[in-house]
Amino acid sequence: MGLSKEQLRTSLDAIAAIEPLIGAAVARVGYPEPRIRAPGYETLLRTIVGQQVSVAAAASIWNKLSAGLGDLTRPAIVAAATDEQLRAAGLSRQKASYARSLAEEVTSGRLDLTALPADDEEAIAQLVKVKGIGRWSAEIYLLFAEGRVDIWPAGDLAVQIEIGRIMGHAERPSEKLTRSIAEPWRPHRGAAAILAWHHYKAEMEVI
Repeated sequence: MGLSKEQLRTSLDAIAAIEPLIGAAVARVGYPEPRIRAPGYETLLRTIVGQQVSVAAAASIWNKLSAGLGDLTRPAIVAAATDEQLRAAGLSRQKASYARSLAEEVTSGRLDLTALPADDEEAIAQLVKVKGIGRWSAEIYLLFAEGRVDIWPAGDLAVQIEIGRIMGHAERPSEKLTRSIAEPWRPHRGAAAILAWHHYKAEMEVI
């Protein structure tokens, strides 16, 4: 499961001891709430369904899939579904192929979500073998569903914006620079990412 409230506090306090600007950000917006997803196939399928659509649209598609196919916690259900069934629920042709690819990887045993490598980069490498699962989706899964403490999604736009803002950069830092900025924060970078999203939301609410 994802990082607990206590883990987030411990990690952010550890980073703040290294980087006072992180401590100042926490003082401004408070500690973030945990972001926790259930580990396993269903969470990755939800990730595919939710790509590039609104939360409401993703929920609608998921409900239609569930109504049309049944128990979506069972990958064999999606693996056996026809393109017509998947498209009828609102999945694009591309997303239908992604959903089937994930289901087939899990049902075949090529992807065992209960035994991903302990090394984060090796785990990411396994996940991105699935069509439709890129590095960002893999990182989000490992952070939210497995609670891996040092996952750092430096390619995430909101993370880049808020880390730049917190650190006083005039412009949004690149992915490479965002990765470099956080290097001294190992092994607590996952909490910094969750703080960045929390900070971004707080700033949007002020605006």
